[in-house]
Amino acid sequence: MKIETNKKKMTAFSAISLTDIVLLLLIFFMLTSSYVVQPGIKVKLPKAATGQQADEQRIFLTVTNNDQIFLNQKLINRENLGQNLKRILDEHPERLVIIRADKDLSLDKTIGIIDIAKLAGAERFMIATEKGL
Repeated sequence: MKIETNKKKMTAFSAISLTDIVLLLLIFFMLTSSYVVQPGIKVKLPKAATGQQADEQRIFLTVTNNDQIFLNQKLINRENLGQNLKRILDEHPERLVIIRADKDLSLDKTIGIIDIAKLAGAERFMIATEKGL
């Protein structure tokens, strides 16, 4: 008895196996990449070659490009900023105040925020930047 085989070359391209591989690679890269999660306020920080990661013992003053002020992710108006910052600094006077000002914000407005923080009792400041030039 003779067994016949059909040895035909496959002429159609199967994209299913290729999409499986691409999907697995995508999942692999997403799981292995590290993300630096910053507070949820969208601010374009200026870049600097000596950027550092901030720790939890700091107070964040964020100023957006449309002049909204956030104290530790809480929206606050300019008039109440000094009072609230003073209350935090009275509890923890050694804390560092990090100014996260949008890069499109004028320097005059940023200096105004620093002045308010100094009047509230802050002695140590740092201006947040993104790493890289």
